[in-house]
Amino acid sequence: MTLLWSFFIAIIAGFLTWQSTLTSGFFAYFATTNSTTATTVTLNTTSPTTIFNNTIIINNNKSNNTTTTMSLPRAIRQAFLAIEQAEGAGARVRRSIGTPKLRHLSPFLMLDHFTIGKGAGFPDHPHRGQETITYLLSGGVDHEDFAGNRGTIGPGDLQFMTAGKGIMHAEMPHENPDGSLNVGMQLWVDLPKELKMCEPRYRDLRAEEIPVATTDGGRVTVKVISGQSHGVDSVRDLAYTPVWLLDVVVRPGGRVRQVLPVGWNAFAYTLQGRTVFGSGGETKLVGEFHNVVFAQEGDYVEASVPDNADAEGRFLLVAGQPLDQKVVQYGPFVVTSQEEVYQAMLDFQTASNGFEKSRGWESEIGKRMAY
Repeated sequence: MTLLWSFFIAIIAGFLTWQSTLTSGFFAYFATTNSTTATTVTLNTTSPTTIFNNTIIINNNKSNNTTTTMSLPRAIRQAFLAIEQAEGAGARVRRSIGTPKLRHLSPFLMLDHFTIGKGAGFPDHPHRGQETITYLLSGGVDHEDFAGNRGTIGPGDLQFMTAGKGIMHAEMPHENPDGSLNVGMQLWVDLPKELKMCEPRYRDLRAEEIPVATTDGGRVTVKVISGQSHGVDSVRDLAYTPVWLLDVVVRPGGRVRQVLPVGWNAFAYTLQGRTVFGSGGETKLVGEFHNVVFAQEGDYVEASVPDNADAEGRFLLVAGQPLDQKVVQYGPFVVTSQEEVYQAMLDFQTASNGFEKSRGWESEIGKRMAY
């Protein structure tokens, strides 16, 4: 038994060495992020907004008999362009989280803005220890996994996948009759350590199910995918790790002040136009395809578009509760220690501990890929 274990460890070590040379693909198909990062989170304990056991209390600027709570804007910590790069066959990806510029922003592990053409696709591959949120902007993506789950998302739809203890699946973009591309976002969210080995699950959210908030005289609309905005709540919780996801459009002359849970990490990814982020004398005009990372301190994010702008501004505003745990990621496996990486690789190689159904399984949609 000792010899067999040593043999498996040698195989795993060799696989990890080989894996580090792979090119990451759409949906981070065997992504190349090989890092061990200790992430220590200190919540803002002096703020009137506090988090207790995932219960969110938001500073709503109400007063009591003796004091008035003052809301504070979040400062911009950094803003940078997500550089477009080739990924796989026919794919282009702008990755802004999961790069040397921004390795992790707990609980977020990776953010890809993908554009996929004919001939691209990502056949059968495994995951463990994270959740993925896929938001399709145009086109279509098919999904199939080893548990018999199948589905398709179209423009404006989302899929929330919890990999948990193990999933093996394929994600294949459509080859649209008109030749149009498949464009969308995929966000990787870390799972709390105690949920790393939960059962896999999927939740789809269709475009027509997403409630919309309107403010500033109709000049601002917010699709409330997850969270709250201007009196509108999202349909339901779709991820284990608390995350807010808002699709915001600000028309010329419009301004929005979006309250966020204090102590959560937050960023905005700009999809269209030029948007001014910040308040008072601390503002920054940001063009499309940038990631704007906000300070953890503060109660709200403010954004506007100048009156004389020739286009509306559109951005995704995302916030999540930080996790006080290590991130140890080797490609599609996200755990909290090196030993757990070895175990994940061994489990996948031996089709055990969550990967039992992977033995001999092949997806139908993955066969579209020409090798």
